[in-house]
Order: sequence, then structure tokens, then C-alpha cells
Amino acid sequence: MFDTTLEASDKIGFTLLRKGIIDIQTLEKALATKSNDNGKLKRNLAQILVDDFGFNHDVIFKEVASLYAFREVEAHGEALPPERIDEIKRLVKSLPENVQKQLSEQSVIPFMYDTKIKDKLILAAVDPTNKKISKIAFDMKAKKYEVTYIKKSEYEKLVQIITPPQNEFLLNLQDAPQELVSDFAQEEASLDEEALEAEINKSALINLIEAALVEGTRKGVSDIHIVPMSASRTDIMFRIDGNLQIWYTQDNTFPEAVIAVVKDRSRGLDRFEREKAQDGFIQREIDGHIIRFRVSVLPMVGTELKNKFESIVIRILDDRKVITDLNKLGLTGYARDSFENSIRKPQGMVILTGPTGSGKSTTLVAALYQVIDPTVNVLTVEDPVEYVIRGSRQLKIGNKMNFEQAIRAILRHDPDIVLVGEMRDKETAEVAIKLANTGHLTFSTLHTNDAPSAVARLFKMGIEPFLIAYAINLIVAQRLIRRLCPDCKKRITTLDEAYMKSLELDVEEWKTYELYEPVGCPKCSNSGYKGRLAIHEALYFTKELRRVIVESGEEVNEERLRGQAKKDGTLNLRESGFEKVKIGLTSFEEVVSSTMED
Repeated sequence: MFDTTLEASDKIGFTLLRKGIIDIQTLEKALATKSNDNGKLKRNLAQILVDDFGFNHDVIFKEVASLYAFREVEAHGEALPPERIDEIKRLVKSLPENVQKQLSEQSVIPFMYDTKIKDKLILAAVDPTNKKISKIAFDMKAKKYEVTYIKKSEYEKLVQIITPPQNEFLLNLQDAPQELVSDFAQEEASLDEEALEAEINKSALINLIEAALVEGTRKGVSDIHIVPMSASRTDIMFRIDGNLQIWYTQDNTFPEAVIAVVKDRSRGLDRFEREKAQDGFIQREIDGHIIRFRVSVLPMVGTELKNKFESIVIRILDDRKVITDLNKLGLTGYARDSFENSIRKPQGMVILTGPTGSGKSTTLVAALYQVIDPTVNVLTVEDPVEYVIRGSRQLKIGNKMNFEQAIRAILRHDPDIVLVGEMRDKETAEVAIKLANTGHLTFSTLHTNDAPSAVARLFKMGIEPFLIAYAINLIVAQRLIRRLCPDCKKRITTLDEAYMKSLELDVEEWKTYELYEPVGCPKCSNSGYKGRLAIHEALYFTKELRRVIVESGEEVNEERLRGQAKKDGTLNLRESGFEKVKIGLTSFEEVVSSTMED
């Protein structure tokens, strides 16, 4: 039975306790905090649980809103029609600055005017119990108003759309473009280090690089490329949805100056070393989140012999993009079932294969999060480490312990689950296979075109067929393909029968599906696509498949493997892509251009 004195002392606490969201000890501590709270704070229990005890804001305040009968508004930023977004923008911009500031500070947004009651303003708040909302309504001169509840996550997305944060570095860059003009002769026979130093110290160059980091993070860019194009021009490109796009062209400045600014703002890079590959990293707080950037520098050949050009690629490592929910990976049908069965086994190996940038690491991290718990020792060896994985011990690769040494050391470190970033050679593969064969669940990656060819690759490395057959649970080949823009995709009304036949597809069957094609609009930069999704080929090691591998002679028969996999229920990458076409997520052209015929 619940203590009735608790119910009487705090309705919010009793409701959360009754629903199992908090336990009695937490409630007692929170009530003690409330009684000891500074008189000026006057926080209710829900605010204390979120602020002091780290509870999820949306979970707590959804119950508070329900308890006090606050209506909840659905405000998925992308789902709201453009005219509604424009209406909210106009409403916010029409307010005095001090009122706009109050709205922002109290996380309140003027959502709309009631369609049935004239002059009634609907205010959406992440905390509808906030007593300062009445003052905001008064300052807005609202004759009538209603306070509604909006999830904090939805509020934040909506604010990003209505009042996107400004890139201060970009603004500074626009304010002082003249600083970028080089003031020394381009015809010098050799690079003048003093003149270069003067150019490097110009604040506009620093603003340029910082602006690229901020803008790239906000736009969801995977990589920033900084490429010298001539003695006085450097292109900065963003990789968005897998494709490179020019973001900014820096003219009238030595590329060496731009490159030097990046090196100076990175750790682990030598500005004066221009003839060998270097790796470093940058860390910044952007919009309240710590973002890490992995910096790769490579010397390159330029058109002018006097210049020592270097190419820079900056990988953006945003932990907010880490997927921990299997449902968000896009695995369906046989691939989903095989994946779940394989990672739930106490031992064996799960291998992800595909080219660089195909999302292998993302899938592996998501898999790890399904099996991590305090009862198991999870070790990872990655070079470099991209994302911090909570609940695992990620080994640090450095001068005194390289990748191969770390792999071997793992065997003596009492592991239960191991992630080997990549099986680069026979030695690494042998240790990974040994781990899988000696009672450990092991995850790793390979660079091959599809799942059956991963078996052949291991065989050619020198791994015995019986070890391959009985150590591996699953091989998944993965690709990322572009998702059709939801705002402009167009329904296909007539199928090109000749094209369909060239793809060996049944025209009559495909007429039963709701299919779409790309168009292009401002929201997708006129590409017709926005975002990406994964397609998979899952090679699950059934008894029959293991037999095919064990019976291999001097080389693995990949065609026989594919035939058996098909019998087991495997879809190849192209077939997996066509499944996404059937549900309107992508186009025929995107699948065909991203996959090979079986």
C-alpha cells in the first residue's frame, strides 16, 4: 500500500510513484530537497526530479500535464505544414525583444490562435506549471489564453526551425571579407614563411575554419574537405547524404595559410610538417554539446611546384547521432531476425562489411548497446575511436600499444564481448576468430563488396574453412542510400516497362505498390533526396551454409554460397534496396546506382 501522507503531501510525487517512474527512496529524497529549497526557487517536485535527479524531462512532465489536465500539442517540426511554421515565425517576430527573451528563457512558444474562440492564444510550454507563463501572456497583451504542454524534444526542434542559431563565425567572416585578401606578391619563387605567418594570424581565416566546424555540425555533415585548388584558392566542401558539395571558396589567400590555421586549432598536428600524413583531432562545444572532429592531413600534388599543398578531411563525430535503437537501423525481415539471433548468442562472430562510409561502425555500436550490461566485460579496439560507448572499455591505441598488440592483450583481459574495429590482416583475423571460438561474442568489420565475398576474403587471408564456418554467426553487408525528400517526392503514375524489364522486375507486381521519384525543392537543395537509410544483405550461418564452407577446396565457391543463402531467405543488397522502393522511401535509380547486380 502507498503511504497516504505522501499522496497528500505531493500529488505529482504520488502519481509518479504509483506509475513506477520513481521509487519510494527517490521520492523521499526529492521531497527533502523540496522542503530545503531556497524560498526564492519555489520549485515543484517535477522540476526537482529533472534538475537535481537527472530524470527525463518529457517522461516526468507528460505525467504532470496529464495530472493537471493540460492539453498536449503535437509539434513535430517536420510534420507541421509550412504555413503553420510561417505563422509562428510571424507571431514571434512581431513581439518586443524583451518578450521574445522571456519566451526563450521559460521555454514557451506562441503556438497558434484558437480556431474556434476569437483572440484566444494557445501557448505551448515544456513546463505548463511554470507560474511565469501568466506574465508572458500579459506582456503579449493576450485577451484570452490557454497553456498547453509540448515535449521538450519537440519544442527544441521547433525552435531550431523558427529561430535557427546564428553562426557567429560566419557573421564575422561576412563583416570583414577584406581581411582575406593576400597582401604579398604571388610570383615569389618560394614560400615566404613570414608573409605566411602574417596571413595565418588574420582573424578572418580563423573565423572561416570555426564557421565551417559550426555549420558542418548543424547541417548534419559527415565530413568537411579542405582542398587547395591553386596557389591562391582553397575549396571547402561538405559531404551531405554521401555527396560532396562546395560550401565556401577561399580566394586570394595561400592554401598553406588555411591549412596552417586548421593545424594550429587541432591537437596532434605539426604545422611545419608538410610532406607526410598526419592525424589529429579538434573538440568544440557547439549548441551546448561537445563535438569531436577527427582531422586527417595528406600531402598532395599541386599545379605550382613552389607550393606544398595538403588535403584535409575533418570527420564530424557527433555523439547525438549514435543509434542505440535497433528499430532505427532499417533492418527488416530475415536480416532483422538473423541479426537479433546472432547478437544474442553467448559466443561467435558478427561481421559488418562494406566500403568506407557505409555505416558499419554505426550498426556495430547499435549492436553493442543491445548486449552491454553491468554483468559483462565489453572491450573495444578501434583505431581511431569514433564514438564513446557507455558501459564498455575502449582501449587506447598509441605509440606504446598499437592495434595488433591491443588485440593480443585482450585475450588476457577476461573479456565477455569484444569489438575489433577492423580485421586488417591475417594476424588480426586469427585473434578475432580465436576469441569467437573460445566463448566470446565478437564484433568486427571487413572491406568487401558483399557478404559472400567476406567469406572468400577470410579464406584468402589464410583462415581455415572450418574455423570460418564455426566461428561466425553472421555476416552483414551494408550500404547507405539516399532517402527521397518527403516534401517534394512525386508519385509515379506510369512505369517504364522497358526499364523494369532490364532490372528483371515484374511490371504487373510493381503496379500494386505506391512508388515515388525525386523532384527537388529548397529543403533538399534541389537534389530530390534528404537523409540516408541503410540496406542490408544478411548471410546467416545455417547448418547448410556451414557445410558449403567446410567443403570448400582451394577456394570458396561464392556462387554456391549465394545460392544457399538465397534458399535460407537472404536478400542481396539490390533486392533489399527494392524493398525500400516498395514502401516509398527511395527510388529505383538510387538503388541501382548504389548496388551491383547479383
